[in-house]
Amino acid sequence: MPLIKTPEKLQLMLRTLPDKPGVYQFFDEKENIIYIGKAISLKKRVASYFNRDTSQSGRVMVMVKRIHDIRHIIVDSEIDALLLENNLIKKYQPRYNIMLKDDKTFPWICIKNEPFPRIFPTRNVIRDGSIYFGPYASVKMMHTLLDLIRQLFHYRTCRLNLSDENIKAGKFKVCLEYHLGNCLGPCEGKQSAEDYQQTIEQIKEILKGNLNTVIQQLKSLMKKYADEYSYEKAQVVKDKIDLLEKYQAKSMVVNPAVSNVDVFSVKSDEEFGYVNFLKVVNGAIVQSHTLELKKRLDESDAQLLEMAVTEIRQRFETGAKEVIIPIKPQTRLPDVRYTIPQRGDKKKLLELSERNAKYYRLEKLRQKELVDPRRHTLRILEKMQKDLGLPKLPEHIECFDNSNTQGSYPVAAMVVFRDAKPFRKEYRHYNIKTVEGPDDFASMTEVVYRRYKRLLDEEQPLPQLVIVDGGKGQLSSAVAALEKLGLRGKLPVIGIAKRLEEIYFPGDSIPVYIDKKSETLKIVQHMRDEAHRFGIAHHRNRRQKGSLKSELMDIKGIGEKTGTQLLRKFKSVQGIKNATMDELAAEVGMARANILKEYFGSEN
Repeated sequence: MPLIKTPEKLQLMLRTLPDKPGVYQFFDEKENIIYIGKAISLKKRVASYFNRDTSQSGRVMVMVKRIHDIRHIIVDSEIDALLLENNLIKKYQPRYNIMLKDDKTFPWICIKNEPFPRIFPTRNVIRDGSIYFGPYASVKMMHTLLDLIRQLFHYRTCRLNLSDENIKAGKFKVCLEYHLGNCLGPCEGKQSAEDYQQTIEQIKEILKGNLNTVIQQLKSLMKKYADEYSYEKAQVVKDKIDLLEKYQAKSMVVNPAVSNVDVFSVKSDEEFGYVNFLKVVNGAIVQSHTLELKKRLDESDAQLLEMAVTEIRQRFETGAKEVIIPIKPQTRLPDVRYTIPQRGDKKKLLELSERNAKYYRLEKLRQKELVDPRRHTLRILEKMQKDLGLPKLPEHIECFDNSNTQGSYPVAAMVVFRDAKPFRKEYRHYNIKTVEGPDDFASMTEVVYRRYKRLLDEEQPLPQLVIVDGGKGQLSSAVAALEKLGLRGKLPVIGIAKRLEEIYFPGDSIPVYIDKKSETLKIVQHMRDEAHRFGIAHHRNRRQKGSLKSELMDIKGIGEKTGTQLLRKFKSVQGIKNATMDELAAEVGMARANILKEYFGSEN
């Protein structure tokens, strides 16, 4: 069956989505949010919409065809994604989320703003001065906390209007809850407002608070029941302890301790800055946006952040009085308190914003590289050109290395990199012809001269950079060869010394030290190591063949030319030994074939 056709723009987004939990948003061509969803893996979940069989899709197919843009918010866990999805759906009410009903909103624990406040669960948050804790992703966990509070404290559950006038007028009588010991009877004035408020403050601390405190209280209660041999009650408390130990009292995404703040973080590279914005209202993230800024004058993160904070606060008309940021602002907005958190809930929100900025940056880089694969290469080449002071982009680089063993079988190797990557079909080996004995400097002069003499004779393009393995001596030898050819000053050449990875330039006695983490140094080191490896392999082969030739030349009647011919044909001395008389005769004639057979036969 055919699959839903995905536009190229969306294909790039799908390929660069992170494999992380979070919330995704689909936008139509008018920039309206048409759907909000949650996912354990953003990459897999969002891709699943575009892998559906068109013959089996109804509402989903219609929605997918309208998708023009995809955005996402990364969170720490599935529960965080669930809570954030709920907040965003309630805020934006997207067209294709119409099946989400109000009874699926998450519950809160309310401490009512009234005399002798009641404590109860609710899904309807009313901003009348009441205090709300939550929302709770697990209803069972919320009731566990309420049951715990009920066991530890005495407070009213009735809906009576316990004003001073009504209590003094004696309008109410204590109910069954008072006789059961669950309420201390404030309705008849048996408990003062001050004493009741102390209880409320303790309950607030637990609802805000520390799970360890709650667990310790439960453990004390469990021990008390056990000491009284009330094992069934002790088991009930133990079950609640087990639940609480698995529960995270505070959510990274929704935290009642943080209210009506803007959170900003910044990540940058050489070209762009990425500033992420999280809007937190009543303890919940209701908006996320990342602003991409093109650098013009190598601006600092502080400058990028200052520009973005001003732009985003105007664009989204946010009036939050507190702004959480990672670094000290250069200019402070009026009537705004800036916070650079070091720990706690605000620090966690800042870290969440930083992760979103980081992933947005990585996603943009991947998309740009997919659209223009050469972009990454150009960035590296421009960096090399800047670090090494080259007149042109080093798209074509050649590197030379010598190899010999006490002057025997001297060879050299040249490797070629194009666009900062090995181009192996242009690698070359050189057997040193004019140098006697172990003279690396003279050998370097010979191979550099031979290489560029040939390129000039054949009118082939020259590289934009030449690298020689070695310090000032090898570099001077290479420069001498270029001078003979009239290329000195026209063909950039550098030397790299192994010990401290110094870079030498012609005419400079003092080397340059490039940052050890620099891509420029890594490319130069890669070329040097590749030339060394390639040269060592050739030197080893020459040595091996030389020893084989020596063994064959020990045979009376077999000279160097014949030995070379035999090795070319049979690859090794063992291959010659195993060859038939006819095979040997076909190669070197019957007389030499008889000599070989007689010689090798006498060895056995």
